[in-house]
Amino acid sequence: MSTPPSVESLLAELEAGARPAAAPPPEAPTSTGWLPLLVALALLWLLWSTWVVYPLKLLVVLFHELSHGLAAVATGGEVLGIELVPQEGGLCKTAGGSRFLVLSAGYLGSLVWGGLILNLAARSRRDRLLTAILGALLLATALFWVRPMLSFGMVFALAAGLALLAAARWLSPGGNDFLLRLVGLTSMLYAVFDIQDDVLSRPHLSESDAGALAALTGIPTLVWGFLWIGLAVLGAGYFLFRSLAPRPGTGAKSA
Repeated sequence: MSTPPSVESLLAELEAGARPAAAPPPEAPTSTGWLPLLVALALLWLLWSTWVVYPLKLLVVLFHELSHGLAAVATGGEVLGIELVPQEGGLCKTAGGSRFLVLSAGYLGSLVWGGLILNLAARSRRDRLLTAILGALLLATALFWVRPMLSFGMVFALAAGLALLAAARWLSPGGNDFLLRLVGLTSMLYAVFDIQDDVLSRPHLSESDAGALAALTGIPTLVWGFLWIGLAVLGAGYFLFRSLAPRPGTGAKSA
């Protein structure tokens, strides 16, 4: 006959059962800090004029035109259509809304897109989800706003959306993190370069946003160009700084 367990052993078992189960180890964060940012900047600098960065530039042009459209919708107007051409150009046709805000939203809008994408990637572990959301947004933009049907712009927007959804599905979290940072940096840099090229280098270009805004307000194109490029440089610096600053009390990306 076995001896009954002692009171001490029963108490020890009860105490062990009452203890909460050990928490699973936290998910390893994707890379943070200066290194991935410097790698992305170096790649963009070296490959800026090559076909490798060309799709990223077209994506930024789409962000630019989408910003015009969103500004129109936000101020009571509507989007009639967005067009893209292979020469890194685009057009957003709108009706109604605040003409001033719609014209101002393009360059600064692509800067904000880039800054938000960069900072969301830097401060969240949900990089795959962020990539998927961006891909779905591009697909919706292509289907509802990019025209003509099956044009270069629509095919590109659909392909870019599907590529991002594929990256969200099959790339590692670290790969998605780097991809998002690359898209964000390209959008911010291209906004600055685009203002310099379209406005400061060619102030006579009446088809530019600054030229249209000069016609609307009577303020010279160069004034808008210097104002926008100043805001773009300051905004890019702010977004870069924020992307490198950890949240209070943490040294890594938080969920």
